[in-house]
Amino acid sequence: MIESMNLVILIASVLVVVAVFTSLISFRVGAPLLLVFLFVGLGAGEDGIGGINFDNAPLAYFIGSIALAMILFDSGFETQLRTLKIAAAPSLVLATVGVMLTTFVVGGVTWLVLDVPWLVALLFGAIVSSTDAAAVFFLLRVGGINLRDRTRSTLEVESGSNDPMAVFLTISLVELIMQGGGDNLALELLERFVLQIGLGAVLGLLGGMAIVQMINRVKLEPALVPIVTLACALSLFGATSIVGGSGFLAVYVAGLYAGNSQMRMSVGVRRFQHVTTWLAQIVMFVTMGLLATPSQFGDVIIPGVILALVLVFVARPVAVWLCLMFFNFSRNDTAFISWVGLRGAVSILLAIVPMVEGVEYGQLLFNTAFIVVITSLLLQGWTIRLMARWLGIMIPPRHGPVDRIDLELPGNANQEIVVYRVHSESAVATGQRIPRWARPSLILRDGKSLRPHSAGRIEGGDQVYIITPPRHVELLDQLFAGPAEGANDVDLFGDFSFPPDTRIADLGRLYGFVVGDADEEATVAEILERNLSGDIEPGDRVAYGMVELIVRRIDDMHEIVEVGMAVEQKPVKPKRHLPMFHSRTELLAIWKEWQRRRLREKMRKKRGDDVLDTDDVKEPGDDMSVVDDAANDGENDDIGPVRAESGKSDKS
Repeated sequence: MIESMNLVILIASVLVVVAVFTSLISFRVGAPLLLVFLFVGLGAGEDGIGGINFDNAPLAYFIGSIALAMILFDSGFETQLRTLKIAAAPSLVLATVGVMLTTFVVGGVTWLVLDVPWLVALLFGAIVSSTDAAAVFFLLRVGGINLRDRTRSTLEVESGSNDPMAVFLTISLVELIMQGGGDNLALELLERFVLQIGLGAVLGLLGGMAIVQMINRVKLEPALVPIVTLACALSLFGATSIVGGSGFLAVYVAGLYAGNSQMRMSVGVRRFQHVTTWLAQIVMFVTMGLLATPSQFGDVIIPGVILALVLVFVARPVAVWLCLMFFNFSRNDTAFISWVGLRGAVSILLAIVPMVEGVEYGQLLFNTAFIVVITSLLLQGWTIRLMARWLGIMIPPRHGPVDRIDLELPGNANQEIVVYRVHSESAVATGQRIPRWARPSLILRDGKSLRPHSAGRIEGGDQVYIITPPRHVELLDQLFAGPAEGANDVDLFGDFSFPPDTRIADLGRLYGFVVGDADEEATVAEILERNLSGDIEPGDRVAYGMVELIVRRIDDMHEIVEVGMAVEQKPVKPKRHLPMFHSRTELLAIWKEWQRRRLREKMRKKRGDDVLDTDDVKEPGDDMSVVDDAANDGENDDIGPVRAESGKSDKS
C-alpha cells in the first residue's frame, strides 16, 4: 500500500515537471501552452508511452472542479474594476445569452450528426458552449497581443464569467435526462437558472465581503494569509453548491470583490495565487488527458471535427454577432471576439458529468468533446495573433518591458513598496521628473544605499524604492519602463513629437500648413480628442490639412501625454471591411439607405408619369421632405475627420 502511494506521488510529480518543461516548446513554437499540457496527459495515458490506466471519472471530475474553482477565483481576483466597468454589459450578455445561443446551434447540428435524442444533443451543445478562461487569459496576457481596452476587457470578463452558465446548463440537462425529461423544458431551466445564478451571485458577494473583513481584522501570520484566502474561497464553492447555487459563479464573484477591495497582504495573495493557478491548470489538463482513451476516437473523429468547425465558424460567430450588435463594436472587433472562443479543459470537465451520472451516451459525448477541444486549440489557439494582425486590430504597446517587484507594507492595505530597476532608456533615466506623490524612499546604486536627495539624477541600472498606492503602479510603469517596440518608428508615430498642450496654430506657422480660424486657440490634444471617438490608444491618428496628428503616448486614464506629427501623410493601408458582423448602427444605416432609394424611385416614377402635363406638377409634400431628410442625414454621415489608426488598428 505504502509503495503504491509512493509510486503515485512519483508519477504525479514527474508529470508536473514534464508539463512545466514542455512549456518551453510552447513559447518557442507558439503553440497554445494548455494544449501542450493536454498532450502530456495523453502521452502518459493508457494509449501513450506512459501506459497509465486512469479511468476514474468521478475522481477526475473532483480534481477538475477544485482546479476550476481555483482558476475562477484567481480570474476574478485579477480582474480590475475598471476592466469590468468598460466591458460589463457586453461580456455578461455573451456569458449568458451567448452561451445559450451556442448551446442551441451546436445542439441542433449534434442531433443531425451524432443521431442522438434531442436532449442529449442539447447537452453536448451546453458542454462545449463556454470559452476556456485559462486559455484566453494565457493567450492574451502572455501572448503579447495588444488590443484596445474594450475588446480585451470583453474577452477576459466573458471567459471568466461564462463557465458558471455552461455548468448550470450541463448539470440541469443531465438531471432532466435522468428524470426522463420534463413537460415544460424552458420553464424548468428558467427556475434552475434563477436559483443557481441568483444564489451564486449573492453568496459570492457575501463570501467576498467576509473574506476581506476576516483578513483585515484577524492578525494572522503573513505566510498563512494566502492559504486562508484560498481555503475560504474553496469553502464558499462547496457551501454554495450544497445549497443549490452555482459554486463556480460564487468563487468568481468573491474573487472579483476581494481583488478590488483594500485587503491586507493582497500582494502576497496575488503572488501565491499565480503559483496555485498555474499548478491547477497543469493538474487539470494533464488529468483530462489521462482520462481520455485515444484508441476510442476513431469512431467520433469525423463527427467531432465537423461539430468543431460548426462551433468555430457558425455557432460562435452568430452568437457573438447577435449579442454585440447593440453595443456598436466594429465589425473587425466582433470578428476577433468570435474567433477567440477557445474551448479547453472546462468543456472536457463538463463532458465527464454525463459519464459520472450514467447518461446512456456519456462516453460518446466525452470523446466527441475531446476532439472538439483539440480542434479548437489547434485551429484558434495557433492563429489568434495572425487573426488579430489580419483584422488590423492590434495596437502598439503603451510601454516596453518593466523590471518591477511589489512588496507589502505590514498592516497597511492602502500603500505598497514598489522596487524598479531603471531601464537606461526609460523616461526617468532621460530626465523625466517623478510625480510628487511617488517620491523615492531609497535608491540602490552599485551596491550602495543612497538617500534620494543625495543620489542626484536617477541613472540606468539604479534600483528605486517607492511607496505608493497600488492604483498608481501602472502610471509608474510608464516612467520606469524601457521604450516600447516601435516607439521610435517614424511611420508609426510621426516625424516630430510635442506636448499635448501645444497649440495647433503654432505648429501651422512653424511647418507651413493652414489652420482654420476656429482652431486658432485649440491644442493638438483637443484636436485629437474632438475627432477620435471611444478610448484613445497609441497610434490613433487624425489628418489635419497636409499633416497628420498622431497619439504617441497616453496615461492610465487614456489622457494624451505626447503627440506626434507626420509632415507628409503616409499612404494608409485600406481598412479590411468584413461583409458581416454589422452593428446596430450600421444595420440602421443600411435600412435608412434602402428607404431613401425606394423613395427616390417613387419620386422619379411620379415625375415620369406627370411629365406630359407640366401644368399639373406641384411641389412635393411630405414624401419629398422625407427624401430631403434622408439626404441631409446622408450628408451628415459623410462629414467627419479622416481617421486612420497606425496602419494596425481598425474601427468600422
